[in-house]
Amino acid sequence: MTIDHPAGHLSAGEREKGILLVVGATLAWSASGVYSRLLTTDVWTAIAWRSLFGGLFLLIPCLFLEGGISRKQWRSVLHPSGLAMIVCQTVSQGCFIGALYMTSVANVTMIYSTAPFIAALFGWVILKEGVGRRTMIAGAISLLGVVVIVASSIGGGTGLGDLLALGMTVSFALVIIIPRINPEVPSLPPTVVSAFLTLVIFAPFGSVGSLDLHNWIVLAAFGATNFSLALVLFLAGARRMPPAEAALIGTMEIVLTPFWVWLLFSERPPVATFFGGAIIFSAVLWHTAVDLSRGRRAHAG
Repeated sequence: MTIDHPAGHLSAGEREKGILLVVGATLAWSASGVYSRLLTTDVWTAIAWRSLFGGLFLLIPCLFLEGGISRKQWRSVLHPSGLAMIVCQTVSQGCFIGALYMTSVANVTMIYSTAPFIAALFGWVILKEGVGRRTMIAGAISLLGVVVIVASSIGGGTGLGDLLALGMTVSFALVIIIPRINPEVPSLPPTVVSAFLTLVIFAPFGSVGSLDLHNWIVLAAFGATNFSLALVLFLAGARRMPPAEAALIGTMEIVLTPFWVWLLFSERPPVATFFGGAIIFSAVLWHTAVDLSRGRRAHAG
């Protein structure tokens, strides 16, 4: 399965298809908070079995779409970069569900939205990549928003959850950087392996006996849509449109994820999350919108 952007000018029909696919992916990702609030099992069990279902459903496109993943690509997971991807994704999955259980969905979403800027920082430190002034400014503003959110949680019972959200964000930023270190390592095989590894690590701490029919259904849907379907839709859609435009659509997740939880469960984020979230969202939106504007000007030229 290849993820490369096609060369040349994209037709209007392809771009519209790409928009629909990325919107679908964003909606699937934004349901994470709803799934976590529907679950009544413990966090260890949720992490383990959500990952299992995610890995199983992700195997389908890996094996069948566009000829599937080659044996060479599967073997690449044994490369140091592939192993690093597996470790980072396993940490990210564990921290993600743990954070959803231990802090507000809004806090998790807002902190996670800073991943591109943390990835840019890692790119500068590890790969000596240049970081534009605009990215540095947006990253610094986003960091300020994170400080506002996390500082307000100290002593409020959600501090550990916010730290887990930060751990998820840092580990996912590394997942973004690793393919730049070794472009030969595909992203999907390590993702599948990490899902099964997460099951092996966390299942012994959970309780299968706590899983009734309700929890099995929620976990299966959680893994199938939020883990697998969202990733496949985004990859398929992003290759049909400019990256900046895909990223701009993806920013909807920042608003939608806490909105669904507020609408369905009346989970109101702390006041500090509104302030910190507004700071982060403004920085992300500004940075992405400028990218999109520049891309359109370059295309017109």
